[in-house]
Amino acid sequence: MKQEPRRGDGPHRLRFGAQLELPLSGARAPDHPGATSRAGARAGDWLPGVPGSDGVASTNGAAPAPVDDVPLRSLEYVVVDVETTGGSVHRGHRITEIAAWCIDGTGRVLESYETLVNPERPIPPFITALTRITQDMVANAPRFHEIAEDVHRLLAGRVFVAHNAAFDWRFLCRELEWATGRAPEGRVLCTVRLSRQVVPEVRRRSLDALSEYFGVENEARHRAYGDARATVELLRRLLERLEEQEIEGWAALEALLKRRAPRRRRRSSLPRSMDSA
Repeated sequence: MKQEPRRGDGPHRLRFGAQLELPLSGARAPDHPGATSRAGARAGDWLPGVPGSDGVASTNGAAPAPVDDVPLRSLEYVVVDVETTGGSVHRGHRITEIAAWCIDGTGRVLESYETLVNPERPIPPFITALTRITQDMVANAPRFHEIAEDVHRLLAGRVFVAHNAAFDWRFLCRELEWATGRAPEGRVLCTVRLSRQVVPEVRRRSLDALSEYFGVENEARHRAYGDARATVELLRRLLERLEEQEIEGWAALEALLKRRAPRRRRRSSLPRSMDSA
């Protein structure tokens, strides 16, 4: 049964549909203006105790047996981006915005979700300067416990995907545990680490660098909605690269991500004659 979007308090959008053919290049930002994420966290950081933060696709510690390999195209993915009041969940920082795009293995958009979140704590001025999310913008937004069941539903049974997944996964785990007493479970895939394996020709793996390389436009850069939407398009391209390498199952993907990433060969500034000296 098709459900009506639940708006709740503040700018809160929830989209449903069997198939939403939404262009991802040149897409407009949502109604709330915007900018950023990743406050204090670097792409590819390893965070102890966070599944997938070592760069390996994971099932919360339990890798599927190769004999039961699951085709990547048969899975559903939820591509997530969060904005926060700071970079460390251990210092009490909270989520200020979340966006999630649910797609199937062909890249077809099934559902999208976005909302500002009242973090119930002040947003530091430097974060507002970075994200352009102000205290006034979140004052009437739902608190996380009000959207927690929506988030659990979006994550359930899907591969969690994010650019620097450890950051987003850690914040969502903490917020969901606080709100419901239940942490999310499932496979986790980081597009930063995957891009290191399948796009070795690109020196930097930031979302900006990869978006420029693949020609993905993001008019809401550094906002959850825009960055999640751009990461959807990036995931589509990375899945195509995997197929080119004949990597079509989850276990094969895990094996790939456990390998050392190929390194770019650095050009020497010395003349050829001196190189051989």
